[in-house]
Amino acid sequence: ETSETSKLIRRAWELFMFRSTFVLLKPSVAKQFARNVQRPVLIFSSLFHASSSFMATQKATFGGGCFWCTEACFQRLKGVDKVQSGYEGGHTKNPTYKEICGGDTGHAEVVQVSFQPEVLSFYELLRAFFAAHDPTTLNFQGNDHGTQYRSVIFYHSPEQKAQAEQIIKELNASGVFKDPIVTEVAPTTVFYPAETYHQNYYNDNPSQGYCRAVIHPKLEKFKKVFADKLKP
Repeated sequence: ETSETSKLIRRAWELFMFRSTFVLLKPSVAKQFARNVQRPVLIFSSLFHASSSFMATQKATFGGGCFWCTEACFQRLKGVDKVQSGYEGGHTKNPTYKEICGGDTGHAEVVQVSFQPEVLSFYELLRAFFAAHDPTTLNFQGNDHGTQYRSVIFYHSPEQKAQAEQIIKELNASGVFKDPIVTEVAPTTVFYPAETYHQNYYNDNPSQGYCRAVIHPKLEKFKKVFADKLKP
């Protein structure tokens, strides 16, 4: 029995080390570990679920003008697994790009970012978001005009909402922007992925006119600001 117990404990430890590191173990889970020393199956279960939860990918949704631009910026950050362009915040089901451009569906062009919070925090994503567009212009970015180009953060949790509201207060107080921030902070609703040709747009079409004239200069500035956060 002792031998079998040792094997189960060792297997649980190996799994945990594979998923995370011991220094990241939450105190509450550590106490559970200590209480379960004589119950190897519970040890295995506690470690597996704790590491899975801690390492889980999270989502963030941002609207900052044309999603081709914001997609290109977020894709380059370490800790970002996936960026998907789409539509959110409107009243029409399964909207198309043509309908969005008409401005009648109420949706905003957004990007949904899947990220690893232990590598890149939501607060750091917020910093990147406010650097990737002008949050002081209501319903337009550059030459792109319409409510579909509004600045918006669709939060996925109370914590995201609190952090979004806090950074807006900090930026307004700091005077970084000449005008007040008009970014909307709203709960996430239904996210509709954009058409396939919109996905990974800048990477697939770097020579396209809009990409060269608008996205490339903006992206180069973004990369300088976040040089220490970029993927290799």
